[in-house]
Amino acid sequence: MTSLDQERYLKLKKYSARLSSKPGVYCMLNENGKVIYVGKAKNLKKRVSSYFGKTTHLPKTQAVLAATGSIAVTITRTEREALILENSLIKEYKPRFNVLLKDGKSYPFIEVTVKDNFPRFSFHRGRKNRSRAEYFGPYPNVNAVRDTLSQLQKIFRLRNCEDSFYSNRSRPCLQHQIKRCSAPCVGLIQEDDYAFDVSQAMEYLKGNNQHVFDEFLKKMDQASSAREYEKAAFYRNQISSLKAIQAHQFADGKRPINLDAVALAQKSGIFCVAVLFVRGGRILGSRNFYPAKTKFASESEVLESFLMQYYLEQDPPNEIIIDRKIDHSKAIQEALSEGMNYKVRIKENVRTERKRWLEIATTNAEESLSMKLATKATTEAQLFSLTDFLQLDGVITKVECFDISHTTGDKCIAACVVFCRDGFDKKQYRRFNISGITPGDDYAAIGQAVTRHYARAVEEAKKLPDLVVIDGGKGQLRIAKECLNELGLTKVPVVGIAKGLGRKSGEEKIFLNLLKQPLAKERHSPAMYLLQVVRDEAHRFAITGHRARKRKTLLQSDLEAIEGIGPAKKKNLIRQFGGIQEVKRASIEDLLTIDGINKALARRIYTFFNAG
Repeated sequence: MTSLDQERYLKLKKYSARLSSKPGVYCMLNENGKVIYVGKAKNLKKRVSSYFGKTTHLPKTQAVLAATGSIAVTITRTEREALILENSLIKEYKPRFNVLLKDGKSYPFIEVTVKDNFPRFSFHRGRKNRSRAEYFGPYPNVNAVRDTLSQLQKIFRLRNCEDSFYSNRSRPCLQHQIKRCSAPCVGLIQEDDYAFDVSQAMEYLKGNNQHVFDEFLKKMDQASSAREYEKAAFYRNQISSLKAIQAHQFADGKRPINLDAVALAQKSGIFCVAVLFVRGGRILGSRNFYPAKTKFASESEVLESFLMQYYLEQDPPNEIIIDRKIDHSKAIQEALSEGMNYKVRIKENVRTERKRWLEIATTNAEESLSMKLATKATTEAQLFSLTDFLQLDGVITKVECFDISHTTGDKCIAACVVFCRDGFDKKQYRRFNISGITPGDDYAAIGQAVTRHYARAVEEAKKLPDLVVIDGGKGQLRIAKECLNELGLTKVPVVGIAKGLGRKSGEEKIFLNLLKQPLAKERHSPAMYLLQVVRDEAHRFAITGHRARKRKTLLQSDLEAIEGIGPAKKKNLIRQFGGIQEVKRASIEDLLTIDGINKALARRIYTFFNAG
């Protein structure tokens, strides 16, 4: 330890000795004032001072101390508040030594618009409006929501259409004809009967299957006694459908159980957390997570960090079962229960069906981790092979690939995809709307995209790729290389993939930098396979962006041609009716219900779409 390091160490040690003994959060900052670690403490003085004790520290503690220039603390009233603040600061600063949950997706729910006379059951993702709807979930993925909605329609015949579609019906739609909807839009079911179906569907979503059975049996007996045999047959069919669905589910029909089973697996320094979603005693599916920055973290620390970061972003279930003991279970329970109208309980050492669910989660974590490690090994072998093929000095760890998509020069989109050791990093993908060039000029489009992308990367001091790939021949490659040189990035190698004879896969020619001749290649080598996969992903990302831009323009161009329709009215019409096709079908009376649309404008819109 140098004299400077010794001086800094003693300064930090003295600071820790003066801290309060109250709970709170401490931030370790480097010499530049950047937060490198965030921790919580029941006793700030005791916890921070432990970093400067005589005992031998773990590798993580040693690494944190070596990089720390100063410490900042925030006192809280309780340990629970410290946990919540810690999670908030980790999310904001993404410190170098904290375990980070990389998943940033919002989860899908089923939304029930309970304030409507005839509520709608539909897919929902994003902000919740609890003043007009109730929500069931979260579900692990979109397919789980769609499967459940399909079950609800089969059993309860509930509507799932948009309000704009529902309010403009004059006859039942196809869903009614295939016995998936009771057609409340045209009055084929009474409000009380529909309300009964809604209440039973909500009980079903809560897992109260036995209650639903009993209610259906009661309705069937009542209808049979009243000699309403068609109605009795309807309830008999509902009971049969419910039994058929439950027979294929691992479910406890006697009592509703809502929980997540959370299991952890670790191998070769990589952690996998698997979450099994159980709602109403039914397994809805599972999801696997790979926390980042776990190099020095213990299993308990990884699991605790996951629970806080994940469940403070999602509504937690009543119960979370975990596969191992953690240090701050009580405080985490209190933090997750805050703001909920129920208490969240974290349990370990569970038995019976809970033990079986936890075993499933553990198996998912272990198998997913094995697949991840196998994929990682393959990816690293491909990157090494590509490095060797291009005869570069350092091993390639990051590849960025560009492609262009347009229709005869119109609505040109450039796309950049990123491939790293862990595979494609979709958070780093970028699209560019190309403008100010001659339509169809692919050279200029590539030049604009490369310049815009790397000018920003240089300005923000971002990590540059070890290789840039261009989906194009020597002309596009030359333009890309010139643009990089102008930005001072002369050392970044660039590869061009020129389409081969007949545009067949495997017949491509590979050009490196400004070499005139293509590189000699093995057709089925790992290097060629990787280049093709990256090129294909860039092409997919570019063409989906181009199609979306073109579709948006086509949908909105008709409305823009009508006198009196500006951006605000156009947006309002599309939002209220649900799309341009519904606007086209709207009557003058329907159009008059929209704010800002007077009778003259409504007549003009109607005539525009219906003349002749």
